[in-house]
Amino acid sequence: MTIKENKKRLGQIILARSFKYSDNPPFTLASGRQSHYYFNCKPTTLDPEGMNLIGIIIFDMIKDYDITAAGGLTLGADPIANALALISYQKGKPIKSFIVRKDAKAHGTKSAVEGNVEAGENVIIIDDVITTGGSTITAIEQARNAGLIVKSVITLIDREEGGRENILKHVDHVESVFTRTEIMALREKNK
Repeated sequence: MTIKENKKRLGQIILARSFKYSDNPPFTLASGRQSHYYFNCKPTTLDPEGMNLIGIIIFDMIKDYDITAAGGLTLGADPIANALALISYQKGKPIKSFIVRKDAKAHGTKSAVEGNVEAGENVIIIDDVITTGGSTITAIEQARNAGLIVKSVITLIDREEGGRENILKHVDHVESVFTRTEIMALREKNK
């Protein structure tokens, strides 16, 4: 399938499994905001077909980047980074995955970043959904504290509620597979 066909199919999966709409009551988001729509990406990112499509699409987006690894704040980023790692290996340009903890471990290495990465590596930060950008910014900060060089942020869905702009205060490049506008347009088209 072409990238356009892959993205179209992934959009269908997101609509079917990960998008919810409710006039009343609204959903409470991680940011504390209320919204009539909600994206729970886990049913898509943990699905074999969804994971495969995400890996293919994001690999195509970043295949020319000078990076060695991709990861983000656990739990939202984990399946996306792992999908990318697997597809990148299959395509002959391995990109390692890593996990960023919300807080550093209190024991052992006391690390906030887990994976086969070392200080000085160029990485991208992954997230499933950005609203305010808070989780992504935490991942950027933790990765930098571990000595990683954050080159970019890639997210599955941008809710277009200021998160991208907030993240751009910390990195020069933010890209999303889908925006809320694109998902809402797909929803209207499929009614």
